[in-house]
Amino acid sequence: MSAVLTFLGAAGTVTGSKTMVEHDRRRTLVDCGLYQGERQWRRLNWEPFRVPASGIEDVVLTHTHLDHCGYLPALVRQGFSGPAWCTRASAALVPIVLRDSAHLLEMEAEYARTSGYSKHDPPLPLYTASDAERAITALTPAAYDTATPLRSGGRLTLVRAGYVLGSSIVLLEQGDTTVLFSGDLGRPHHPLLRPRPAPPAARHVVIEGTYGDRTHPSGDPDHHEMAATIRRTIERGGSVLIPAFAVDRTELVLEALGRLRSDGLIPDVPIHLDSPMALKVLEVYRSAAADGELAEDIEVSLGHLPHWQLALTADESRALNKPRTPSIVVSASGMASGGRVVHHLSSMLPDPRHTVLLTGYQAVGTRGRALAEGAREVKIAGSYVPVRAQVAHDEGFSVHADADELLGWLHELPDEPDTVFVNHAEARAAEALAGRIRDELSAAVVVPRLGERVRIT
Repeated sequence: MSAVLTFLGAAGTVTGSKTMVEHDRRRTLVDCGLYQGERQWRRLNWEPFRVPASGIEDVVLTHTHLDHCGYLPALVRQGFSGPAWCTRASAALVPIVLRDSAHLLEMEAEYARTSGYSKHDPPLPLYTASDAERAITALTPAAYDTATPLRSGGRLTLVRAGYVLGSSIVLLEQGDTTVLFSGDLGRPHHPLLRPRPAPPAARHVVIEGTYGDRTHPSGDPDHHEMAATIRRTIERGGSVLIPAFAVDRTELVLEALGRLRSDGLIPDVPIHLDSPMALKVLEVYRSAAADGELAEDIEVSLGHLPHWQLALTADESRALNKPRTPSIVVSASGMASGGRVVHHLSSMLPDPRHTVLLTGYQAVGTRGRALAEGAREVKIAGSYVPVRAQVAHDEGFSVHADADELLGWLHELPDEPDTVFVNHAEARAAEALAGRIRDELSAAVVVPRLGERVRIT
């Protein structure tokens, strides 16, 4: 019996990942992501789910980033009551992400109410802390490389993806049909994680294409340009603000800063970590090290950085808006779209002494993308802020597979698939990757539209 794929998110964009697999009228949802970035996508978060949430029997989460797990509380609110399968590490990280997301959504709704800029009365959050707690109870760990029976009647196997801690490639077996989801695919070698293995065979593959139209720069793996940027900023009396995702990116940034300071390549100035969420994530990484999930003990990786300072309270965070002396501030979120980093940007962007150092992919419609493209002003909390600070971009932190590495991963499959679906990419990147796959494989290659349904056998 055939199955049907429905692309409910991340089609034409890199956020909101959701793909439905239906077999014998039973439904499994792979990823349950929140839309971020441009308003046209964020508005989709508020639309009722395309199928009754109560009719979904299983959710599978490839990893812990908000654009892959952040809609789960909203789905639970609409009636989903089944398990949300993920790895053990993801089951420890997702609660941190969902609680933080619910808190920010509630704060945004309250700010909209008190400032009077919302057209809704009263403005409500997409979901609440209570919804997040209900979603957390649905998390169900599954071991890597082990077939797990699903409520929907199929089988699930999770394989290391090498992207962030706990990330997985998802193999679904539904009757005679096999579908492999890359999730966000990591590079062949990660600075902290165990390497990903070759993928298992499947008749159909859904592959991400975030970097489908580019390759990572081959130079400066040791972040020497970042070091030079930091030195110039400190010399002119400024501070460096580094927006970084709490999951994985903060750990990589701290590790790099530690090495640069140990080697004498950056001055011995205070390094502030202003992300309570990142501190919680760091504890999960330490537990994973004890479980053998990391390539190197994280205490060794971060051991070069004995003097980083924590901004634990709101007052300590506010004090970093206008640093009294030159310093480095690492704060979430990575695309400058929310969290404490937004307040720092509001204060630091107008000052030409400072530098904002971006550390990875910046999605269309995010504040980080606007800064990366040279915006002279950005909108924060309803008002425009001039950009006079230097903006730099170190792409050496990206752990996303690039176009060559995505193709290499497809070539590692034991057998060529019948179909490859290129999803989770902006249109240009998706089409570029699809063209290269057509040139190198005999499979049918499809860039699905949002909401498109495809029958597979």
